[in-house]
Amino acid sequence: MSRNQVKGHANEAKGKAKEVAGKVTGDKSTEYKGKAEKHGGKAEAELADMNDGNEESKNKEAP
Repeated sequence: MSRNQVKGHANEAKGKAKEVAGKVTGDKSTEYKGKAEKHGGKAEAELADMNDGNEESKNKEAP
């Protein structure tokens, strides 16, 4: 797992925590910020997964 994957998953978890905190307290702003951070982290992790896949395929093709 690369640093970007770890960073993305960490941001996803942090966003989920903010989202839940916003729901519990009734603070829509915090809830929406948490959702945005969660989805951003998920996208970051997915992008890192794709980049790692590209690196692996390049390494396999090299003789």
